[in-house]
Amino acid sequence: MSVKTHTWITLWFLLTAPIIFWDVGYCFMRPRSMVGGDLHWIWKPYEIYQEIDLVYGLKAIEDNDGFTNAQSLLNVVETLMNLSYVYLAHVSAWSAAPLVGFAAATMTLSKTVLYWAQEYYCGRCATGHNSFEDLLVYWIIPNGFWIIVPGAVVWQLGKDIVGALAIAERSSVKAASSKLL
Repeated sequence: MSVKTHTWITLWFLLTAPIIFWDVGYCFMRPRSMVGGDLHWIWKPYEIYQEIDLVYGLKAIEDNDGFTNAQSLLNVVETLMNLSYVYLAHVSAWSAAPLVGFAAATMTLSKTVLYWAQEYYCGRCATGHNSFEDLLVYWIIPNGFWIIVPGAVVWQLGKDIVGALAIAERSSVKAASSKLL
């Protein structure tokens, strides 16, 4: 049986990989990637973001807060899994490829929800200084994509996995009943 694929999932995994690796580079290269750093030119748009989300800013470095780089390390793992899904589904046509994509998207969804929950439970300690408009434009909408799209991927691949399991179960029942006859 061939692997069921969805163009939108493949595109999401492929298009987000360079964005995630760019973000990981910013995080791992701080403070050199930050305003005033010799590599800041590579991450110029973070000039705004490091002021919007203090997890990405100087305060996190001064506080020796490891959350930013810890989540970046998980970004590397989940992105490699995303790219593995694309290879396994489209090149090698491995039947378990949807499980890899499901696990990767679950990681992204869970990590992003954790990121938001951390901000909620600390009383908006990293974003509370922003106006609602800045928060909406620079934090809620961009980060919201990392909940909505991975959530949709989890839903779709979960449905595909359940469908494949149902077919396998019917096949197994049919094979078992034919042996009894």
